[in-house]
Amino acid sequence: MQKTVIIIAGPTASGKTALSVQMAQSFQTAVISADSRQCYREISIGTAKPSTEELAAVPHYFIDSHSIKEEVNAGIYEKLALQYAAEIFEKNEVAVMCGGTGLYIRAFAEGIDDMPPIAPGIRTHLNEQFARNGISWLQQQLQERDPGFYATAETQNPQRLIRALEVLNATGKSITTFRSATRSPRDFRIIKIGITPPKEILHQHIHHRVDHMIHAGLVEEVRSVLPYREHNALRTVGYQEIFSFLDGYISLDQAIDDIKTHTRQYAKRQLTWFRKDPAFQWFDGRQTDEIIAHVKQQLS
Repeated sequence: MQKTVIIIAGPTASGKTALSVQMAQSFQTAVISADSRQCYREISIGTAKPSTEELAAVPHYFIDSHSIKEEVNAGIYEKLALQYAAEIFEKNEVAVMCGGTGLYIRAFAEGIDDMPPIAPGIRTHLNEQFARNGISWLQQQLQERDPGFYATAETQNPQRLIRALEVLNATGKSITTFRSATRSPRDFRIIKIGITPPKEILHQHIHHRVDHMIHAGLVEEVRSVLPYREHNALRTVGYQEIFSFLDGYISLDQAIDDIKTHTRQYAKRQLTWFRKDPAFQWFDGRQTDEIIAHVKQQLS
């Protein structure tokens, strides 16, 4: 049998983790996380890491592998994940990858272009401008200075906009010039599984998960990483809203409502990203037996 990576992707709170553990158990193999935040040891509640039981059930890679003091990006992830897969393939024909960070999955499956180095001062300046003037400032800057990129960009995603401006300020060139779109060949097969429950059920899962995070101590977790608030991993849903609460701008109830709203919006963006890739076969995440049977059929 050809070496194969089964990729399980989909929006947040769709049931990817539970399915990936069952899939890995079925093939007696390991899971490689494709989540850009679960690799950081200091943040567990707001990143919805696999539970202690799930981590014990099968080996996991790229969970608690880094400190928030380090910066991990898609280029670093590509190299790491290929190493993890090679390690798993020494003992097994199949590896499972699970996550919702589309850029990381694309980097692993297709390769990613080397981005130019960015001086730290550039990012700090842009983050300050974003904090002061909001997302509309980022949108306006890119619309004026890089209309080609802006036409196809995720214009509601501040991280993407800041990244594009960083490259523009550092090199004078559009981020699109560094995307050669040449796919790196992989010497293993990839099976892509997309999962999402019906929209109203996904929204219920999201709301339940946010309430659970608050009860589990999300506010204390966010407080503990305040010194690193400029880190990309913390400029995300669940952390930004609690920072606003801790800064005294909004109440805790408002922060919780905002996290739910922003998580629903994020889930929608994730679905849009993954649905652009025709290689994904889509299922309701609760159809575990059907999904595993489908994969086994693909492998035989």
